[in-house]
Amino acid sequence: MRYALILALAIGLGSKVSAQEVITYEYDGSMEDAAFGVDTAIVNRGLVVDFVSHVGDMLNRTGDDVGSDTKLFEAADAYLFCSAVVSRNVMEADPMNIAYCPYSVFVAERDGKVMVGYRTYPDGPMDEVEALLDEIAREASGQ
Repeated sequence: MRYALILALAIGLGSKVSAQEVITYEYDGSMEDAAFGVDTAIVNRGLVVDFVSHVGDMLNRTGDDVGSDTKLFEAADAYLFCSAVVSRNVMEADPMNIAYCPYSVFVAERDGKVMVGYRTYPDGPMDEVEALLDEIAREASGQ
């Protein structure tokens, strides 16, 4: 009931709700090499990895706890980081773009295939962030 009320208020107030897509690039190599590639591509741009979220480990560790025996990934990590320059540009255009920071690029192995990817953002000022994420994902995946 509470969530229905929040959704109704959001729609009634004209809030922008949009689905995000995921862009992925296949990596011809190991998960470890792809992860190293993502870290290196981020650092090569003078940025700092703030946090690595070991999503795959968490999902594998908690499957039984939530009543699931489905293994989603052999491994999956998300690299979170920010860019002072890009963040300032997009937040000067719209301070509410703070909702998208920090940015992330993920590496995942599923069914023996390794991928590098990121989520998309709304068109407009956030295109600059997407361009940065795409550069990083392409470099890391050898595209």
